[in-house]
Amino acid sequence: MKNNRIIDIATWAIVLISALGTLSVSLMALVDPQGVMAMVHTPLDNADAYSSVRGVFGGVGLTLAAIMVWVFRRDRTAGLGFIALFWGNYALCRALTIAMDGPLGAFGGQWIVIETMLALAALALYVVRKRAVKAHQDLVWS
Repeated sequence: MKNNRIIDIATWAIVLISALGTLSVSLMALVDPQGVMAMVHTPLDNADAYSSVRGVFGGVGLTLAAIMVWVFRRDRTAGLGFIALFWGNYALCRALTIAMDGPLGAFGGQWIVIETMLALAALALYVVRKRAVKAHQDLVWS
């Protein structure tokens, strides 16, 4: 019973960190696109650039945060799978950048570690929850 409580708390923590983190960047992008790009020392010098940052980091980010919460509320295990893919693909893209363009700066170097850890934590919880569901189903049907 205690293990289930720990798994539930860890699951909630990963989802909240992911959704709130994504939501925070999204809101910042909607209000201050240049502020988002300043984190990677990239100036925005025209309205199309501002629009793109608002659209991708703002609008798409809001959608992703909403999907995280929506999927999690319907199926916690599926929500963890989605979050593992979300952070894992972020980390993969940073690794591709290292391979194709060279080393990351301080911002990217910090975030590849965070994204990898969140992806691995979500994946581990996903596997644990899948096994627990399977064990419960086997118990019910035996």
